[in-house]
Amino acid sequence: MMPTPLPRVMVEPLVRAALLEDLGRAGDLTTDAFVPADATATMVLAARQPGVIAGLDVAALAFELIDPRTGITVDNADGSAVSGDDVVATVCGPARALLTAERTALNFLCHLSGIATQTATVVEAVRDYRAKIVCTRKTTPGLRALEKYAVRAGGGANHRFGLDDAVLIKDNHIAIAGGIRTAIERARAATGHMVKIEVEVDTLDQLDMALAANVDVVLLDNMSVEQLTEAVAMVGGRAITEASGRVTAQTARAIAATGVDLISVGWVTHSAPILDIGLDCR
Repeated sequence: MMPTPLPRVMVEPLVRAALLEDLGRAGDLTTDAFVPADATATMVLAARQPGVIAGLDVAALAFELIDPRTGITVDNADGSAVSGDDVVATVCGPARALLTAERTALNFLCHLSGIATQTATVVEAVRDYRAKIVCTRKTTPGLRALEKYAVRAGGGANHRFGLDDAVLIKDNHIAIAGGIRTAIERARAATGHMVKIEVEVDTLDQLDMALAANVDVVLLDNMSVEQLTEAVAMVGGRAITEASGRVTAQTARAIAATGVDLISVGWVTHSAPILDIGLDCR
């Protein structure tokens, strides 16, 4: 299913910055040297390997910002699975604009499609269970909104977007506060009634303390499948359960089978390889 596109006001500053970085102080010396100003072209964005598409609006904006006369016809929208020879979209307009914006458009499209593709592999692994695959704050600085969008395009969901979304009490917070209960009580006193509180635990004893403090969400960190199964039973629906640590497409199914509600995966944003997509003249 196609995710809801991000508002242009969020995306445009990122694309403008990327184009300016590429154009530098003199513009596209190569293209401007020999491509006539009135030349037009039609090119296709073509997948060169199977995957899931994300970022077409971002790519289209790169072309448009160079020249608003460019246009794009989409064959496989964001969220679509493509094979290794599918046409993703057709781009037409002034040839100079297409060539100048090519690399910026592909940088975004290939990167975001890579995230969507890797997310989809983990989502597929747990499709028989209720667990949702969620991303983390391990994102490229400046690109968090785009990368979290790509996760949604791959069928995943998002954890908090930033430090201001929710309270997530981790091991260092607990150490400085002096204990789980103290950290939870201070967080609850300092935040509004709309703010959820999650606490990271790595032992069942810690889980018991978090549950006694009526925490909203428990992050079961680096637990074995056996520990996760016992933890879910201990929680008994009193809090949302989230598993994290050492999650791969190969281990996700066994983790989901324990009954956890969420499985958080950092590498789908910070380490996903690109999906190879090219821009070819037709």
